This record gives sequence, structure tokens and C-alpha cells, in this order.
Amino acid sequence: MNPHRKFSAGLQSLPLVAILRGLSPAEALPVGQALVSTGWRLIEVPLNSPQPLDSIAAMADAFPDALIGAGTVLTPGEVRNVRAAGGQLIVSPNFNPAVVREAVRLGLVCLPGIMTASEAFCALEAGATGLKIFPAEMVTPAVVKALRAVLPTGTVVLPVGGITPVNMRPYLAAGANGFGIGSALYSPAATSAEVAERALNFIAAWARLRLA
Repeated sequence: MNPHRKFSAGLQSLPLVAILRGLSPAEALPVGQALVSTGWRLIEVPLNSPQPLDSIAAMADAFPDALIGAGTVLTPGEVRNVRAAGGQLIVSPNFNPAVVREAVRLGLVCLPGIMTASEAFCALEAGATGLKIFPAEMVTPAVVKALRAVLPTGTVVLPVGGITPVNMRPYLAAGANGFGIGSALYSPAATSAEVAERALNFIAAWARLRLA
């Protein structure tokens, strides 16, 4: 399936991006299965994890309906490496126009990290698929609301950093479309069963918010 269609489908079903920082290739399939089996479809392995491209390749092959890719992507060369491994999602902590343009050229979903209106508009002009608001610990829901007021209608906004099942509500009320979930979902010491339990807790929290 086209990466952008996968992204749209993931946003519709469960707009939470799993951030698997520290994942090893040996964990990739059991942790990936724990997520996919519970309904997660958006998964990134940060490139500062052990052998991240091996993990991305394994999950992209095993879970073709999920959007698998990389986080902490900092250079155009890394974008190409991720695509060569089968990844279709490019996430960065910052906005680098060269990274965004390379992801666009290759037809990949690209979510650069931004904090300000200037970064947000530059990222969108470069072709970003959506915006990663990072770090969310420094960007309050009030800031997200202010950004939402000036961003083009339909811009995908995903706060990332310190997101837990209990602090999503104010960001959602401010206009967030979903979230990137890191250590509250996965840490290198967690078993696949623990990841599955945490994944279900986030799904339940999201369902409650949508019904509120």
C-alpha cells in the first residue's frame, strides 16, 4: 500500500505513533507483533537504536499493512538508508529542509520536529506530511492551540515527548490529531507482553477521549 494511504488509515484507526527507541533486531518481531496485534499501525525505530535498519527491515517485511519507519533521521543519506531497508516513515526531532525534500522525493511520509510557527510553515512548504510538536514537555496545550489557529486546515499535528494515557486530553482539546508515544509504551527492558499491555492501555485511553 502507498505510504501516505497507510498513514491516513493509521490516523483514522489509531493516531498514535509507537517510538521504539533502543529496540534491538531480536526484539523487533515480538514487539512489533505485540503492537500490530492490538491495533497499532504507525511504528518508528529511532536510528540511535542498535542496528535500527535491521529492525525496520524485519518489521516492514512481517507487517506490510503497518507504516514502519525511522525516527531521529537527521540527514538525506539516512532517509535513503531507511527506504532501502523497506521503511516508509521518516520522523525527525528537528526540521531539516534537505531531509524533508529527500523524503518527499522518495514518496515517504515525513514528520519533522517543530516548536515554532516559523518552523511549522517552513516544514509544510518543504513538503512535510505532518508536524511533530517536539518536545511536548516544552510546548503546552495552549501553544498547540495557538499554532492550530494559524496552520492550514487539515495540517496533521502530533505532540511527542512525555505523552502518557493521562495527559493526552488537553492536547487533544487544543487541536492535536494524535501523538507519538515513547518510553511510556516501550523501553529496552520491557517484554513484548508488557508492551502489549501498555499498548492496550493507550488504546483504551484514546477511546475514552474520543467518546468524551
